[in-house]
Amino acid sequence: MELTPQQLSQYNGTDPSKPIYVAVKGRVYDVTSGKSFYGPGGPYAMFAGKDASRALAKMSKNDDDISPSLDGLSDKEIGVLNDWENKFQAKYPVVARVLN
Repeated sequence: MELTPQQLSQYNGTDPSKPIYVAVKGRVYDVTSGKSFYGPGGPYAMFAGKDASRALAKMSKNDDDISPSLDGLSDKEIGVLNDWENKFQAKYPVVARVLN
């Protein structure tokens, strides 16, 4: 399945009838089982329905960093992002890709 960023935004946890999705490096993960983290009021709710690659790499919850762009990231930040990606792969199923 492929989703546009606009379609992905519909899976942000605000509609209880839909799963919660977070994308990392263009891969969309179903994080519904982590609803306490990614659902409304959760500590990572700002990532739900978005590609959070840049923010995860920078360990940031700043809205400006919640982006799929990896431009200008340091090697250390890319390493942090790869660690996050491994955690997501181990814990959540991949359900789609984000179209750019």
